[in-house]
Amino acid sequence: MTTQRADTIISGSYLIPDSRQKNVINNGAVAVSKDSIAAIGTSEDILAQFTTERHIHTDHGLIMPGLVNTHTHAPMACFRGLADDLPLMTWLEKHIFPVEARWTPEMIYHSTLLSLAEMIKSGTTSFCDMYLFSKEVARATVESGMRAWIGEVLYDFPSPCYGDLENGFSYVEELFGLYSGHSLISITADPHSVYTCSPELLTRLGKVAQSHDSLYAIHLSENEAEVNTCKERYNCSPVDHLERLGLLGPKTLAAHCVMLDDREIALMAERGVKVSHCQESNMKLASGTAPVVKMIEAGIEVGIGTDGAASNNDVDMFGEMNTVAKIHKVARMDPTAMGAEQTLHAATLGGATTLGASDHIGTLAVGKKADMIVLNMNQPHLTPLYNIPSHLVYAARGSDVIHSIINGRIVMEDRVLQSLDEEQILARMREIGQNIVRHGKD
Repeated sequence: MTTQRADTIISGSYLIPDSRQKNVINNGAVAVSKDSIAAIGTSEDILAQFTTERHIHTDHGLIMPGLVNTHTHAPMACFRGLADDLPLMTWLEKHIFPVEARWTPEMIYHSTLLSLAEMIKSGTTSFCDMYLFSKEVARATVESGMRAWIGEVLYDFPSPCYGDLENGFSYVEELFGLYSGHSLISITADPHSVYTCSPELLTRLGKVAQSHDSLYAIHLSENEAEVNTCKERYNCSPVDHLERLGLLGPKTLAAHCVMLDDREIALMAERGVKVSHCQESNMKLASGTAPVVKMIEAGIEVGIGTDGAASNNDVDMFGEMNTVAKIHKVARMDPTAMGAEQTLHAATLGGATTLGASDHIGTLAVGKKADMIVLNMNQPHLTPLYNIPSHLVYAARGSDVIHSIINGRIVMEDRVLQSLDEEQILARMREIGQNIVRHGKD
């Protein structure tokens, strides 16, 4: 047999290429060529077909697709624990917005690095971020080697990043220009929400998204107060407001979607809207529980997001999966609701689909990008092992991830970050945190 050359071979005791137990390969391996998967199969077969100078084998290791975080605000890791146990509007208007007014580009850059380190170390390989100073978010992300969808949030009032709104549109266009054709960074058009954006702003950003064939990412129907505000202003719900403006479509990524009725769910399904489900943030802010099971039954593709670390308070997608699977069983009083395979799908291929990237990421398959993680299954809380999706959703933790490969690049090996200086990041963030505390007392 003629052997081929692989840049890297990753092997372990188990390989799950998607979210289904029936597809598990015992003693599995993945051959990586440049940024893509060249082959998957048993270690015996892969090592017979390929030679390589880099073979990473993990006894008791589980190889799986990297997790996809479909909604976060990476720099908000800086605010972790700053203003907890408050209602959403109080949290935003009295605490988060005031401290955001003191943001500098360097603070954003370093805070983003902190969140990226946390994401990599807990198994996330791709994320969708909407926030401020997005050039700095993108700069940090490129250094980390992560795959990301990044957008600058626009709203009616002046931004600490770009000032007046018109400058915001220029900033967004610059972002699109800077990352056009980039292999890892995709730019999105991001109105904050219907309660912070006028109909004119929502519509204009919709045209921006259309002109760049990008995602249109927005917070939508997050809580009862948002819905009531929209009804007072426009005599309709947030979903109906976007429908009237012609902004519901396959490229619309709606985060939260807690307050939806059956008619709105059917409308969103008909329009092909995608949803990012952020259960832990919604619980912490007492926003409610999104009717995700109904959405999935209606045909809506649902991904999982952590939201920012100021309202979660982490970006660990394993913890998020655990919460998502359990909360819907209680909400439906049905132990079969959001089963392990369905939840794992939402955190991998489902998330990739919401971002329009299912052809490239979300599963391990020949020709797809080499985005994968390896977990150490030789641990008390993961033994014995009967069903891998069940363990990943109900028992695994982000700290179980030992290797991470993104776009064929090893960004973490044996829990050590390869693309970022973790100690330097932590030291700098301690300084920034102390400065925030000092300014808060001024």
